[in-house]
Amino acid sequence: MTSAPQRSAGFPITAALLAVLVHGLWGANPVAVKFGLEAFPPLWSAFIRFAIGSACIALWARSRGIRLWPEPGEWPSLWLISLIFLVQIFAMNTGYGMSPGSVGAVLTSTYPLFTGIFAHIFLTDDKLTRRKALGLVVAFGGAVLVLLHDGQAGGGAWLGIGGAVILFSAVLLGARATYTAHLLRRIDPVRIVLWQALLALPVFALGGYWFETVLWHSVSIASVSGLLYQGIVIAGFGFMVNTMMVRRYGPSLINAFDFVAPISGVALSLWLLSESLSWQIAAGTVTVGLGLYFIAWAPARR
Repeated sequence: MTSAPQRSAGFPITAALLAVLVHGLWGANPVAVKFGLEAFPPLWSAFIRFAIGSACIALWARSRGIRLWPEPGEWPSLWLISLIFLVQIFAMNTGYGMSPGSVGAVLTSTYPLFTGIFAHIFLTDDKLTRRKALGLVVAFGGAVLVLLHDGQAGGGAWLGIGGAVILFSAVLLGARATYTAHLLRRIDPVRIVLWQALLALPVFALGGYWFETVLWHSVSIASVSGLLYQGIVIAGFGFMVNTMMVRRYGPSLINAFDFVAPISGVALSLWLLSESLSWQIAAGTVTVGLGLYFIAWAPARR
């Protein structure tokens, strides 16, 4: 059984700053993925990223005495969540390669919207409130604005294919987050995160070998740095810090900083990818962030 979060009586400013930092780093993930995709296609990028990330998590878990090998009854659930994980990551990487980084940052940040919907349907203790429902509507409106921009940027009539693929990935990420919440009642979160990646690694590697070609002539400091960022900073450091903070302060408080990610992602896309800021992206970022605020800060049901 997973122990309950060890919430402290207060939330110090250092913890708030650390939460902002972690969510800001996550917001940079679309930029890092796009740099990595310059040389490493989606499946190879996923394989390298999560091979590095899994090694970081395993070393950290062993240093803290966390059991890594699953119990016999945990395997079916781990296989299922790994399947969702595999499709979600492939769709995310593919969509990022087809869209501007700012589009990827905003659309990926909508996953709490779908988490709320799936949780309302499948989890008896996590139902939608009016405030959460308002947040879902607002965040979805922001996503529509970004999709409209992606369609225009990609030459489509109204919907960008890349944006649609990223949004599909966000739906799967929401489903994965909901299923993870269900599994946390009986499986340690470290084993869930580690094994969903480990079980998918052979598929990523075989798919990359059969269907993709690494562009070795395009390998550069930027592309390698993008992969290292995804593996060490996102899949490794980000997970470890977030896990410790959630256990200490509780998921609702830490997830309240989700709005930082789209802001960070858009800002870094403008800076590092030299993208232009359209009114749809600006309005979509603000609207999605506002919707995430309503969702995260929703008071408990009475």
